[in-house]
Amino acid sequence: MDPSTSAPPDGGTVEASPAGPPQEDRKTRIARYVALFAMPFLMVTMMYATYVGTMHAPAPRDLPVAVVGAGPAAEQLVAGLDAAPGDTVDARLVATEDEAVGLLKDRDIAGALLPPAEAGGTATIYTANAAGASQASTVQQVLAPVAVENEWRTSVEDVAPLADGDMSGTAVLFAGMGMMLAGYVPLSLMTMSLPYLLRLRRFLPLALGWSAVTSTVIWTILGPVVGAVDGHYLQFLGIGMLATGAVALTQLLFTKLVGPLAVLFGMLLWVVFGMPSSGLSLSIHTMPGFFQFLHGVLPLPAAGEALRSLLYFDGRGLGSHLLTLTVWVLAAPALCLLKERRSGHAIPAAPAVDGPGEPLPALAGGPVRAPRTRYVAAVLFPLSILVAVVGLMGASMHKPEVRDMPVAVVGATEQQARQAVAGLEPSLGAMFDLRPVDSVREATAQLTDQEVASAYVLPTAPGGGAELLTASAAGPSQQTILRSVFQQVAEKQEMALETTDVRPLTGDDTMGSNSLYVAMSWIMAGFLIMAVLRGGAPELRRFRQFLPLLAGWAVGMAVWLWFLFDVLIGAVNGHAGVLIGAGAATIFCVALAAGAFTRTIGLAAIVPVMIVLMLLGVPASGGGLPISMVPDIFRTLQDVLPLPAAVDIARSLVYFDSTGLGGNLLTIAAWGGAGLVLNLLADLWLAHRARQGKGIPAEVPRAGAPGKAEQADAEEQREDAALAGSAAAS
Repeated sequence: MDPSTSAPPDGGTVEASPAGPPQEDRKTRIARYVALFAMPFLMVTMMYATYVGTMHAPAPRDLPVAVVGAGPAAEQLVAGLDAAPGDTVDARLVATEDEAVGLLKDRDIAGALLPPAEAGGTATIYTANAAGASQASTVQQVLAPVAVENEWRTSVEDVAPLADGDMSGTAVLFAGMGMMLAGYVPLSLMTMSLPYLLRLRRFLPLALGWSAVTSTVIWTILGPVVGAVDGHYLQFLGIGMLATGAVALTQLLFTKLVGPLAVLFGMLLWVVFGMPSSGLSLSIHTMPGFFQFLHGVLPLPAAGEALRSLLYFDGRGLGSHLLTLTVWVLAAPALCLLKERRSGHAIPAAPAVDGPGEPLPALAGGPVRAPRTRYVAAVLFPLSILVAVVGLMGASMHKPEVRDMPVAVVGATEQQARQAVAGLEPSLGAMFDLRPVDSVREATAQLTDQEVASAYVLPTAPGGGAELLTASAAGPSQQTILRSVFQQVAEKQEMALETTDVRPLTGDDTMGSNSLYVAMSWIMAGFLIMAVLRGGAPELRRFRQFLPLLAGWAVGMAVWLWFLFDVLIGAVNGHAGVLIGAGAATIFCVALAAGAFTRTIGLAAIVPVMIVLMLLGVPASGGGLPISMVPDIFRTLQDVLPLPAAVDIARSLVYFDSTGLGGNLLTIAAWGGAGLVLNLLADLWLAHRARQGKGIPAEVPRAGAPGKAEQADAEEQREDAALAGSAAAS
């Protein structure tokens, strides 16, 4: 490609030089910087506006359930469920238990209620955990009050239980995520380093082989390595190839239409819209109607439901989901072919090369490389992201087991508490770290300081009942486990049990996930800005050039994210000043830490940075699963990584009277301090390389005849911007 004839992607004007690339004027440079800041702003906003907006307070909408029976009494139950406010339930009447179970296994309904034959008897609630653990929980929340109203006892029957290796039901979630990543991440890299491979006739066989390899990798990780998937390789391979191929071919179409900006369209469809509409995290029947519509359209929901059908439902309903994927696989290349015939093979803002002989960089920020190196990079970069996401998330969350969860046992005296602990340890010792406490006041203080997860208060008088003090704000799944276990303890001791939630979740945070999403938005805003600046503004060479940009970005994004989550969505209420300050500090310190590596290594550093800052941080934060339910290594990382510190800041501000705020800010400041030192060292190293004639020029040339270094830099800038987007979207 002749750089002197290329047009800037932002539409600005250039001053052409007859012997080199276009020379950038002040207006064009300003437009370029605006575009650079707009990309991470849009990515962070799209992702977390959608996630928080749809998941902070999910409520059932037209939840399909069945009542088993016939006659006026059963019809009255159906009418009562349908009359629930807010169109909560869509109830139907079925004649037999077998019919209800069949509908459940076909996933035509989410649950069923079998009334007792006699007054005061036991009603059965049928669920299918394999169709989604959150959905099964929602069904119980909807149907259990009906039993209470009619003075029935209840029992729950799971007609499609999860496998022992996938007790959290997340195997299909991480498999689907991996297939989406495998489909769209490689395209942004190939756009700049291997654009000649994006002709449809060349891309089709590559997509076929790539989808087979990555599907095999995903199955290997989740199957033999992690143990969450048992067998079904060939069927898994077929679903994976369809899903990955559907995304890859559609991403190719986007690339042909808008070039490197295709990463934004891909992120929007496959990640931002795909996750809420998938039903793989929360029940699709708790999502807004738009996402319920997308559930039957997008590849991620289709892939996830197809895998569920395969692994848990004997293939029931598999055909419709395969049909959805097949439509994408056929339609995308047809449109690509039409595009090529009408306007040729040129890709907007990509190098106009026809073969591997043209000098192009292999990875962001790197020098011109031979074709073989570019091929290897195009495989290893997305593959490393895929393995990291599926491997780390799958290994940490597929089989949660309670280990050493701290629980206070409260007695009238310390001796009574110790005796109770000694009696409970043989049956509960592996699950709980039982701690004797001699007063309710002390136990409550430990609970609000998050030193213990719960407090089991022994009765103070013979024949009295026990009390369980919990804090759902520390995690609703944790509270559910504690209630279940200590209800059984109380029943064995022939005591009633009363549960008191001393730190309840707010109505705007019923899942307890707001603190995790707030913290993740801070972390992502921090490392993403350095990736984009490294890719799109390589003339920024000295640390002092970054500082004002990072400071302004950190404050601006912290204010915007608070406004988004609080004012626009209404998910986070109050504490504006501290949240903005903590957010700005987190974004700034994370940017410093990430920048030390992106400045020296280039965008290849995004993979280890993402692993440390995000992928290890999620299970270590306790924001998804309680920290006592993930492998021990993450308990150590909880006190080290910035994401757990940021989660605890957001949570403690809202629910725990800012307990631990100072220590968490100190953790984040330590990352910022380390990043500061490393950036100063990076200045010395980059200056040394410049004296050797290596590295990227410090300024975009304005006049004169640029040489080969500047020509390579022009290509690197375009490649880096695309890679920054793809790595962040993953």
